Amino acid sequence: MTYYMPVKIYDGKDTVIANHQAFSGYGTKALIVTGRSSAKRCGALQDVCEALETENIGWTLFDEIEENPSVETVSRGSAAGLAEAADFVIGIGGGSPLDAAKAIAFLMKHNGDATKLYDASVSPDALPVLAVPTTCGTGSEVTGVSVLTVHEKQTKQSIPHKIFPQAAFLDGKYLHDAPKRMILNTAVDALAHMLESFESRKADVFSMNAVLNGLTLWRAALPYLRGEAEPDDETFSVLMRASCYAGTAIAQTGTSVPHALSYILTYTLQMPHGPACGYFLDRFLSFAPEKEQAFLLQASGFRDFRDFSSFLQNAVKEYDVPAETLQRAYDTVKQNTARLNGCRFTIDETVLHRIVFNTEA
Repeated sequence: MTYYMPVKIYDGKDTVIANHQAFSGYGTKALIVTGRSSAKRCGALQDVCEALETENIGWTLFDEIEENPSVETVSRGSAAGLAEAADFVIGIGGGSPLDAAKAIAFLMKHNGDATKLYDASVSPDALPVLAVPTTCGTGSEVTGVSVLTVHEKQTKQSIPHKIFPQAAFLDGKYLHDAPKRMILNTAVDALAHMLESFESRKADVFSMNAVLNGLTLWRAALPYLRGEAEPDDETFSVLMRASCYAGTAIAQTGTSVPHALSYILTYTLQMPHGPACGYFLDRFLSFAPEKEQAFLLQASGFRDFRDFSSFLQNAVKEYDVPAETLQRAYDTVKQNTARLNGCRFTIDETVLHRIVFNTEA
């Protein structure tokens, strides 16, 4: 049994400003990696810039990260960072900017050579990365994973290099002005991380404890996610922490079949990542042992499996997935024996077909 979590976590209101000294010691100029607007709108970019200026650290901004960032985009980001002689990277945003920041830090360490991104034989060395999440789903701030869109393969794919941030800064205030739809989408992603991690063959007492701590927090926010309660500061804080626990869990175990299937839906239909995972999540869990289902559903705050399934259907109800897209997802994942065999319960081609197409035996 092994456990590896090298990320130092700063958590609390105004944590970026309060811990401005934590940005020191990584370099003299930061490349800040964000999307077009969300980091600015929620105030996270302003906080990071203030912290850097307090520490007399220079910075330059690359704000071109799209949802589901591509190899081409991170290559441009690397070139921008190299041109500005940046020597560490700060990712601000959801999973897309954080994943992109890791890939950019890797490329900058390797002189911007994009051919090395998916070459597992290359050293995984990267520039230091700091992470400031502004959504509550991916947990990328505490994982070594960087998932990119690979247009050549028409899908999303993790790079083989594990690049953990040196530090992460969690502040629920960054969720205050986020659209409810985005919060729901990313919260479904965090839920998928926890349920998939718990059912992994790699799960152990440490990863399972991370899942259970995360689910306890996630459950506290469920009335808000259902539309039954108004949010407050604590709601946003627990969602951010639940996502972090979920990330801690998958950093040990990886994800499972719902995530593998989701990549085709996201690439083909531009379906957000959380709903794309949630589309398959209840059917995935239905094949787990009944005692484990009941345990996980109770921990998540659901009354029973029907309640769980209904919540997910509401979360993804606006998305219609064509049969040909489902077929492509099935055909792709059935060849991924590592994913299929990585689950603690049996997922053969027949079970996978039932998960994908919602068919009976």
